[in-house]
Amino acid sequence: MNRRTLLYVMNADTPDDQISAAAEAAAADENHLICMILGASPALPMYAYGVPPYGGMNIPDNWGELVAEAQKKQQERVQEVEKLLANSNVSGDIESALCVTMEVKNHIAQAARVSDEAVFAANLRDTPDIMREAASGVLFHSPIGFRLNGSPSHKPKRVFVAWDSSEAASSAAHAALPYLKEAQEVLIACIDPVMISDRDGQNPGSDVAAWLSHHGCNVTVSQFPSGGREVAQCIQDHAAEFGADLVVMGAYGHARMIQTVLGGTTRSMMEQLDLPVLFAH
Repeated sequence: MNRRTLLYVMNADTPDDQISAAAEAAAADENHLICMILGASPALPMYAYGVPPYGGMNIPDNWGELVAEAQKKQQERVQEVEKLLANSNVSGDIESALCVTMEVKNHIAQAARVSDEAVFAANLRDTPDIMREAASGVLFHSPIGFRLNGSPSHKPKRVFVAWDSSEAASSAAHAALPYLKEAQEVLIACIDPVMISDRDGQNPGSDVAAWLSHHGCNVTVSQFPSGGREVAQCIQDHAAEFGADLVVMGAYGHARMIQTVLGGTTRSMMEQLDLPVLFAH
């Protein structure tokens, strides 16, 4: 695998050992590591706003102190992470974003546009709103994908590609190409394929399998019926049966709002903890 730039998305509470593991893995592969430390800016209390159009703003007296304290803690964590990277002897940078939740995606997108892949720290799940916005920044505002679950140092040997001929699935396959080329076995899994020319074709998965074979990948194609189960559950079951140590899939292949409100394959796969997944859109 060639040298790459990895964006490690974390927060101030991400454990030191996880940061060091990510740094050591990057150093071993001669990759450059960007640590993005996300922090939630103190929210301005709702009662601070007057009633428009005649009201004014009544900012609490301690507002400035709260912001200053948050900035101090964030800067202290930046300095601690700097020491961790120095001890790991990795080529790395640290970026800090102390902001309201809705601005997270903008900071993530800016860094993701000059990275090859993003890796999310496990404890981002503890702040689901921030994790959702971070995922949005990568998926919808940058050309790369992100990995969730598993160790950053893990080299997958058996990769399960959830394929449906969509643009999102294609983006995921391209994002995962460095892993697919080094894997011992790649399975192209088509769940409930639609075998018509303007959907998945008469032989679903054969086109992407041929493309990956040209890259030297050891590829097989399988078509699975869902049997009425949720697609996310099918992916997890068949990936486990295959012995996959990485799942590659397109994210939000359908309308994002529908999936956010009603759930969906992407949301379910982000919530599961057992399988490492690489998402791209």
